[in-house]
Amino acid sequence: MTEHAEYTDHHGPEGPAIRGTVVVVPGRGETRETYTRLGRRLAADAYRVRVVDAVHLDADDPAGSLTRFGARITDAVAGTAGPDGVVRPVVLVGADTGAVAVAALLGRGERPDADAVVLAGLPARTAAPGDWDDELDVRTFCPAHRSTLTGDSGFRRGALDEAVPDALLTAAYESEADVPTLILTGDADPLADRDALARTAKSLPQARLSTVRDAHHDVLNDMQHRSVAAEIVTFLETLRDGLVPVVTVESSNW
Repeated sequence: MTEHAEYTDHHGPEGPAIRGTVVVVPGRGETRETYTRLGRRLAADAYRVRVVDAVHLDADDPAGSLTRFGARITDAVAGTAGPDGVVRPVVLVGADTGAVAVAALLGRGERPDADAVVLAGLPARTAAPGDWDDELDVRTFCPAHRSTLTGDSGFRRGALDEAVPDALLTAAYESEADVPTLILTGDADPLADRDALARTAKSLPQARLSTVRDAHHDVLNDMQHRSVAAEIVTFLETLRDGLVPVVTVESSNW
């Protein structure tokens, strides 16, 4: 792992060729530290992972927010280039408002050098979590992740109370992005609008909506984080093979 003022990199093991590039965009209150576990896990499967700083969405300047975000992501992707350039596919993974920014950006016809996207914990409304324990319950029941959030001095408590700009939220849900899209949501996420997520997934030309049983808002980091990471890796591997599933089930009794 390497640190920079604006991003954290997770490199794969020595030897195997890099299989693709993943750029992770955190959400409200989160820091790059929030995604250390996910970054390490994807890197272990030989993906080049870069975690950037959380996106700032300005309700007074939503279009400008997206323009600045797009430029930052373009620079982040370009900065992963090795001797042979940027390793493809390039996949943007957004969480919470990071997912809003990614979906809204692609929805207005921009593609900041991305071949596919993962939208995790796409919110529909703000929470009223109350105290810190209540906010943790909204976010996650994973003891390790709760400890990470509690011990991170850079994490902004109460950030889920911050409203998501309506224009960007609408743009995200009405996005017509034409890249392969994996939407991840927890069925115990109090911030999710599952009907809206289903409509969005059905409206996109290449989208899959995956619901994680008993997962909360921080679906990438909740108790089911191993299965969620496996779902992302399956998506990444499928991208490399033209969206043809690597594994199909012929027969099963469970």
